[in-house]
Amino acid sequence: MTTLSIGSTAALSLRADVLVIGSVKGEDGAVLAAGSESIAAAFDGRLTDTLSALDATGAEGELHRVPTFGAAKAPLVLVIGLGEQPADGFTHETLRRAGGTVARALAGVKKAGVALPLTGAEAVGAFGEGVLLGAYSFETYREKSREGRKDAVKDVVLLGIKGRDKAAKAAVERAAITAQSVNQARDLVNIPPNDLTPKDFAAIAVDTGKNAGFKVEVLDEKALAKGGFGGILGVGQGSVNKPRLVRLGYTHPKAKRTIALVGKGITYDSGGISLKPAGSNETMKMDMGGAAAVLGAVAAAARLGLEVNVTGWLALAENMPSGTATRPGDVLRMYGGRTVEVLNTDAEGRLVLADAITRACEESPQMLIDVATLTGAMMVALGNDMYGIMANDDTFRDAVYDAATRVGEQAWPMPLPTDMRKQMDSPIADLKNMGNSRMGGGLIAGIFLQEFVADGVSWAHLDIAGPAFHEGEAGGYRPKGGTGVAVRSLLQVAQDVADNRI
Repeated sequence: MTTLSIGSTAALSLRADVLVIGSVKGEDGAVLAAGSESIAAAFDGRLTDTLSALDATGAEGELHRVPTFGAAKAPLVLVIGLGEQPADGFTHETLRRAGGTVARALAGVKKAGVALPLTGAEAVGAFGEGVLLGAYSFETYREKSREGRKDAVKDVVLLGIKGRDKAAKAAVERAAITAQSVNQARDLVNIPPNDLTPKDFAAIAVDTGKNAGFKVEVLDEKALAKGGFGGILGVGQGSVNKPRLVRLGYTHPKAKRTIALVGKGITYDSGGISLKPAGSNETMKMDMGGAAAVLGAVAAAARLGLEVNVTGWLALAENMPSGTATRPGDVLRMYGGRTVEVLNTDAEGRLVLADAITRACEESPQMLIDVATLTGAMMVALGNDMYGIMANDDTFRDAVYDAATRVGEQAWPMPLPTDMRKQMDSPIADLKNMGNSRMGGGLIAGIFLQEFVADGVSWAHLDIAGPAFHEGEAGGYRPKGGTGVAVRSLLQVAQDVADNRI
């Protein structure tokens, strides 16, 4: 596991394996960035000449390795391109991506010193967060294939920062806590479904609560039946692995407001009787990414001691076809009494979320956000890298969007057209679990969920189906596989509520 620290030691005298400096785009190629002055002087101009010979451009993410030949105690300099030099400093997202790229390039290294233009505590935190997220890899199931793979960089020291800089120290601590929660969410998404049943997930939540300092309550299938949670039970009844509803509770003695976070936790989604087509099942272990994000956000809020009350609700089930599975045409009686005609058992996420949203609203939170890998339609609309935000309150939707943007998670506001509600009218029940058309399916799902939000609660729905699981190669601080998306957005919203920004 990578550790991050700050230090005032001069770069040239630091005993490390690698020194990291930056470059930016110049008129004739790469130009060394601020922070590298002493190193450049020790090379007596040869470092710039070497970069020129390597055709370095300073483009963002560009990497070059240069031996120091005794000019520093470290034997190697790693030059990371930062792109154009902005007049007002690099954006936090540029630094975050640079941190991730550097971390992956440092795999196998024991200690590295970083001399980059990290001006201010927020810049320090952004780069540090990128390092800790970029250093992530999922190795749990590797045995023989582990041979030859390099461990993550062990120690990264951010240089040029005074040891008594309390703001920088706090930023590093926050980055570490945030990355810990994001990486746990990534682990949960990457764990194969035979090792992460609803019962297993609930047990992990209990352990996380003990370690982070928040309360956890687990409702098993018997408690769910007694309580009338027909949505969660209906989705999970086809599996031998029975469903769970997990309540997470973090409270602060000075907090005056509460935000509820609800996560879809389908630990494996076959589609049920409405079986998914061939080629669509292989990654469905990731269908609990919303619940993983909620667990991560609550844990981080607790560890940071945010002055806000946060409840988390993990709606956990496995959606499988069997002789006991819910059939298309069945009617489920949801928690709270409303009835839903199920026409597509692969539209199951909204059913477990509806129960959890209704239950969460009983505790009268001022705000509620649900997070779910809910619809392929949202991927059609926004692609694989961006999630959609729908809400019953435009001001709250904009606040969630702003929070996501500030932490570097790509999101986009989406509408909830009122005239689409009639598509879910059922001839025999209160509503159907799908509309009459494939078009606008992501919006239909949001409109369905809105039906279960109590009056007076500001609600937002995050459809993270696209960015929750990355099937391409790692880049920046985004790994291959589970990404842990929405943990940082939810945590920032909680922070904004604590700061009375929302």
